[in-house]
Amino acid sequence: MSNPTGSPASSTPSAVTTTSSQTGGHGRTSIADGVVQKIAGLAAREVSGVYALGGGAARAFGALRERIPGSSQSAGQGVSVEVGEKQAAVDLDLVTEYGVSIADVAQAVRRNVISSVEGMTGLEVTEVNVSVNDIHLPSDDADQAGQEPARVQ
Repeated sequence: MSNPTGSPASSTPSAVTTTSSQTGGHGRTSIADGVVQKIAGLAAREVSGVYALGGGAARAFGALRERIPGSSQSAGQGVSVEVGEKQAAVDLDLVTEYGVSIADVAQAVRRNVISSVEGMTGLEVTEVNVSVNDIHLPSDDADQAGQEPARVQ
């Protein structure tokens, strides 16, 4: 996906930022693509059956970032957006829980992202593309629980 400047859209807020402009009778409102990205990421995480957002590398980097005191996982991880004057398009990479209907989860994610982005920004969401990259198995948690405790606290 590329933004109006022709450069590729990025999932990092420090990338080239485009803004949506809405003009009313009393002034203009600008909405940065990072804002839409965060709204979409949080809305997707609210859906039951979504385990995590992001591809393997993004999740690994996020896990490392969580170990650093004072840092947190990015709300926009696994989300890229393209924001125009009155419309937005969203791409999501996610991991689902084992046993859930992927088609149902994807549809619920689309509904929630569209509702949240349109309700909070006033932009029309033209599309929400969902890529399921992995399935989280219950045994994955058991494997992590069996790891040695950290040597330092």
